[in-house]
Amino acid sequence: MIFGTLARYFLRRYAMTTFWFLLGVSSIIFLADFSETARRMSGLPGYSVPAALGLTALRLPLILQQTVPFVALFVGMTTLISLNRRYELVVTRAAGISVWQFMLPFITGAILLGILCVAALNPLAAWGESKSLSVEAGWRNDGSGPRQQQVIPWLRQSSGGEDTIIGAKSFEDNGALLKDVVLIHLDKNGNILFRQDAASAKLEDGYWLLNNVSEIRPGHVPIHQATARISTNLRQEFVQERLTQPETVAFFDLSRKIEVAKSFGLSSKALETQYHFLLSMPFLLVAMTFIAATVSLKFSRFAQSRSVILGGILSGFVLYVVTVLVRAFGSSGVVPPFVAVWIPVVVALALGATILLHQEDG
Repeated sequence: MIFGTLARYFLRRYAMTTFWFLLGVSSIIFLADFSETARRMSGLPGYSVPAALGLTALRLPLILQQTVPFVALFVGMTTLISLNRRYELVVTRAAGISVWQFMLPFITGAILLGILCVAALNPLAAWGESKSLSVEAGWRNDGSGPRQQQVIPWLRQSSGGEDTIIGAKSFEDNGALLKDVVLIHLDKNGNILFRQDAASAKLEDGYWLLNNVSEIRPGHVPIHQATARISTNLRQEFVQERLTQPETVAFFDLSRKIEVAKSFGLSSKALETQYHFLLSMPFLLVAMTFIAATVSLKFSRFAQSRSVILGGILSGFVLYVVTVLVRAFGSSGVVPPFVAVWIPVVVALALGATILLHQEDG
């Protein structure tokens, strides 16, 4: 009965601290990203302050999703240290409640935060990132400055006995419309036949429709055309999957995207890594909570609070950096995605649990 009341109290404290941390972090992210957006894009014709505020709001969920592990770390440290300063944990331990019992509400809170991040925040972040990339590309393409997108698309097709390498500085409509396009035509031996530059290329049924085309052949004067057609065997579904960024795909759509990418013979390593990362999010937050717990227990027993807290922050930062680096290896195919994502989380959980057991036993 006493433990049930304490568990609800601790969980409520954890939830309130999480709410205020998320609100504060969101405000800081919004101001910082808006300042950066204004600095980079204030010279573009499509820029305006309301539009920049909207673009920042679209990007906010993705950036917030990336900071959630640190939020869990600081929430755990803040809540537990606050309880220690009031001697509430001391009274709890004196009542015969073990470290694992009073940690249960915080572990539950971390798991619920992870589930909320995956089920609610991630779909919003994926949608917002996709929209923000389109808006930013539109601003750049309306101006006279350099036109580029976060991911520069490159495609290769084989049609009519020759290969064509297609590059563009930006794309719209899920890759069906390319902007500032370069097409390099190769013969079957890999020799360059000619090059085409176009303002845009739209993927139609069986061909690319080029607009404002300049064709350059070795030893010939460049030819300018209003439009041109290039036959292709690429389908819009293939191009869309080829240009898909994992951050723009919601968790509940990742499984289908992975299967579609495999059916086209495309690498799905980045999508698989993103899937396992989101799946492991609740467990990563539990690992961060374990780190916070080791800090709080030391805080209650020693007076060296500042160095202990800095050690906890450094430990959480190292864990986060390791997960990011190993995820990069998983996305590139160097390490299997499942191994790349889960090994750091499992090791962190095991180390955190071991340290807590050691501190509990004295």
